[in-house]
Amino acid sequence: MPPAVKIRPLAPEHKLSRGLFEQLAEQIKSGHLAPGARLPTEQALTQAARVSRTVVREAVAALRAEGLVVTRQGVGAFVSAAPQHAPFRIEPERMQTLEDILNVMELRLGVEIESAGIAAERASRAQVRAVGLALEAIERAAAGGQSAVDEDLGFHRAIAEATGNPEFTRFLQFIGRHLIPRRMVSGLPERMGGQQAYLALIQEEHRRIFEAIRERNPGAAREAMRRHLTRSLERYRKLAAERRRAA
Repeated sequence: MPPAVKIRPLAPEHKLSRGLFEQLAEQIKSGHLAPGARLPTEQALTQAARVSRTVVREAVAALRAEGLVVTRQGVGAFVSAAPQHAPFRIEPERMQTLEDILNVMELRLGVEIESAGIAAERASRAQVRAVGLALEAIERAAAGGQSAVDEDLGFHRAIAEATGNPEFTRFLQFIGRHLIPRRMVSGLPERMGGQQAYLALIQEEHRRIFEAIRERNPGAAREAMRRHLTRSLERYRKLAAERRRAA
């Protein structure tokens, strides 16, 4: 193994291939492993990390999927020429804590605030109706005692589609289930008086967004979306703080 590559033995409690991937990725991104450099052989990595060849192959496959390495049949794996250009991803296995979810919600702020404003400027009549129908779908789900997570997603996607810019829709599809945290965490609706009361509060925020889009008021639409997302973020931050205190 080249002396510049330092691999620590992996603790059994970690997902082994993920742990090896993270170690190698850090050395590539930091420049410790330079573009064009060859990764250690499978045998060298198995010995250094004390894992099986299967684990090593999974880790290298993940590096390749991220654009960090290229593999050459019968030769080995090499650091990509431009590893800093690896594709952006939100990986489900990394979304393990409420803090992880909050990070994604902060990312949404810049994108969705602007999407609401653009929708107010550009939406066709049919697209405005679609946003209104999505709002009504949330009402029906809530009245039926459901969590309305899918309907909530539909509302935000209808706004993205109303921008006329397919990249907004693609972004929301990309972050997918991380868009609405209620599916991943519990406790917030109960803390706020139960699911019905919580959904009523959320729905009032949604309604203000829709009304601003329907009235073709970009400034009001952006502000309504900002208030909705920042309030949601603050609600989950308070829940995270309570959980930390209780731990």
